[in-house]
Amino acid sequence: MKYKGWDEFEIGAMLRSFDGAIDDIAGTAQIDRKYSENNSYRANVADWRILKPVFNKDYCIDCQFCWIYCPDVSIIARDKKMIGVDMDHCKGCGICVEVCPTNPKSLLMFVDYADEEAELAQWPAKDEEE
Repeated sequence: MKYKGWDEFEIGAMLRSFDGAIDDIAGTAQIDRKYSENNSYRANVADWRILKPVFNKDYCIDCQFCWIYCPDVSIIARDKKMIGVDMDHCKGCGICVEVCPTNPKSLLMFVDYADEEAELAQWPAKDEEE
């Protein structure tokens, strides 16, 4: 397939993320996946990001909502456990934070240049149920 720019596709065109059959995409490491030429995985798109998600594993319940809803496959999960965020491809949309059900959330948005260790140290405390 000839590579096309974003403005060269027909309206309603379906772009496949991967070439060939996909048997276990969640169990396949990102580096081993056969990405389509039209997938943003082949390009570092994070350089224009303003906000980034910071992951706090202490609050994560591994519900996989962030992985399911991420439009850029930027959530890194292994064996149904979240292990981090692919910052080369995360665009900072915040969908992962919106769908996170934990209290406090295990993902929060911070400015892109924020120090993750400093943000983790200031993470909100868990609300106690009355």
